[in-house]
Amino acid sequence: MALQSTTDDDAWEQTEGLPRLEDQFIKKYLLGRDSLVAQEKKQRSDRVFRENLSPMASEACSIVDQIRFEEQQTLWTKEYEDSLVEQGDIFPGMMFSLAKGRIEKSKLWQIIRRMPKGALLHCHLEAMVDLDWALDEAFMTKGVCITSPQNLSTAGARLKAPFSFTYSKSEPADNLSIWSESYISDTPVPLSAAADSFPETGRQGFLNWAKSRCTITDEEHLKHHEGPNEIWRKFMSTFPILGSLIYYEPIFRKFVKRLCKQLLDDGVYYVDLRAAFYTPYRSIECENFDGDYFNMLGALEDEIENFKETEEGKEFWGARMIWTTVRSFDKRAIINAMKQCIEMKKEYPELIAGYDLVGQEDMGRPLQDLIPELFWFKKRCMEEAVDIPFFFHAGETLGDGDSTDENLFDAILLGTRRIGHGFSLYKHPLLVDMVKDKRILVESCPVSNEVLRLTGSIMSHPLPALLARGVPVSLCNDDPTIFGQEQNGMSHDFWEALQGWENLGLAGLGSLAENSVRWASFEDSTAKEWLQDIKDGAFGKGIRAQRLKEWMAKWERFCSWVVTEYGSDENLEPEE
Repeated sequence: MALQSTTDDDAWEQTEGLPRLEDQFIKKYLLGRDSLVAQEKKQRSDRVFRENLSPMASEACSIVDQIRFEEQQTLWTKEYEDSLVEQGDIFPGMMFSLAKGRIEKSKLWQIIRRMPKGALLHCHLEAMVDLDWALDEAFMTKGVCITSPQNLSTAGARLKAPFSFTYSKSEPADNLSIWSESYISDTPVPLSAAADSFPETGRQGFLNWAKSRCTITDEEHLKHHEGPNEIWRKFMSTFPILGSLIYYEPIFRKFVKRLCKQLLDDGVYYVDLRAAFYTPYRSIECENFDGDYFNMLGALEDEIENFKETEEGKEFWGARMIWTTVRSFDKRAIINAMKQCIEMKKEYPELIAGYDLVGQEDMGRPLQDLIPELFWFKKRCMEEAVDIPFFFHAGETLGDGDSTDENLFDAILLGTRRIGHGFSLYKHPLLVDMVKDKRILVESCPVSNEVLRLTGSIMSHPLPALLARGVPVSLCNDDPTIFGQEQNGMSHDFWEALQGWENLGLAGLGSLAENSVRWASFEDSTAKEWLQDIKDGAFGKGIRAQRLKEWMAKWERFCSWVVTEYGSDENLEPEE
């Protein structure tokens, strides 16, 4: 059938009495509509940042918008690369494990990698490991062994049985194999011998197996129908393995230095680390584990400061530790952990920044049940003349009105300075207002929330709802090792947010980065000082104001680079 002419269409519209966009009452409607959209955007948490963009930054943001649009029409289509057609539809914001390879081919990825991301406020030390590097170090470190409470002779045992890396001075027994039914429980086997004798595939097979036990595989990520509890069982099983790999002093010291460098290379200048202090630490060449974590924190502090003093680390602002306890522990275990936290704060006052509880919220004790321990902790802190503020995980759940979801109420009432995840916060309009009034920041971890089956993809994440309501938010990577990100920076989370949410753009991303610096725990402060510093921002007088000014200078240089590098149309074609 022949296409109708424009003249025919015009005649038909006139016959039907169809209004035109040029008609005054339609123009009036559209003007009111645009005014309504603008009015809503005034409530956004990134409004002030956007309004104060420099001309250079505004141009950079426009260029990135154009690149984003170009890549939506090219890179994120089936036609771009035939080899990925079998994965189904290709679209911006598709599931992370399917999108990762394509993400890292994009122009936006090259831009995000260069962006100054500020501070990383939510990550777990054991899950910040470069696995290939750490395994290489383990093979090169004298005395490193592998051990298990049972033999790993069957495929089923190798899939789920616990194992760990350890250190031993003792000579191994002849012909001892952890892969044999004759293996004696908890006997250390030299790592090289165990790897080389891995069933059928030898050392390469061992490496693949070890990494699969420390990460959530693509297949596991995609099985959303199995629900969060199943993936959390795999998730929690990785931490003792990863901890055992790095919590031996010779490897640990190198790991900390490498971690600082990797973060700095990704535009992260400061990090608030979390560690559960569950896996024991071993000092160099000691047959037994340390009875406490004094040596571990000493090594951590040493290596952070040593890195800052090097030429390559001169722009790194530093790192502190939020002491954490597994929330499923009983009262006695939690009180003992709190005592340790206070002892470590007195020994390392510059290093310990706060306290938190970790582990799956749905299966752990809710904050309401932990109130006696938490009040005891604050009382003991006062008696010991130390100030250890709360930085609680809360709302990392699909629930609505259950005890896990209501952790948000307790976190706010208990004075948390930030909220880890806050995934269900958008369901609570009163709490949203309280978080804004109390200047509590949400540490959002989009990739983590997707892989742990709270959301199907970045497109259905609730963070845009919080931004639209004016809630301060920062982006964080949570556990990049376990999620298969293969790097410890925040570029994947930043990229997903930029490509996934139309309302964000580079300006919104810059606002999230600035938030991370504004809410970082650079130094101890009272609750009153904390709030005043956050309110003052770059106009204050302390270290926070200084860091905000430094970040803004880095942001302006970055925007200048974007304009120089991508300002002409010929640079916008995606790389093959």
